[in-house]
Amino acid sequence: MTNGPIDLDVFNELKDATGDEFAAELVSIFLDEAPGMMADLNSALAAGDADGYRRAAHTLKSNATTFGAYSLAELARKIELGDMPGDGDVTDANTLQTALETVRSALQELIYD
Repeated sequence: MTNGPIDLDVFNELKDATGDEFAAELVSIFLDEAPGMMADLNSALAAGDADGYRRAAHTLKSNATTFGAYSLAELARKIELGDMPGDGDVTDANTLQTALETVRSALQELIYD
């Protein structure tokens, strides 16, 4: 069962497996580290570093999957497996950033309710 950007079945399984407090801690760590992941992605994009770009997308994809944020994970996967964008094309990075903000809000609601 999905609730917007988060698959609640996956999120609840995480909570059941780790406990509410630890799941909340995992979410908090992700939310603290996600801006750095996006910064790494954007830096690699600006530098033309395809490996760094894909690595940052992979990290974000893996973390998003943990919480059932499948739409975010899918966007990151497309970046990870796709070609490096041409000069100045930040469309994919901007789309990913928007999806991350949606996931951030949803996760905060889930752990602070």
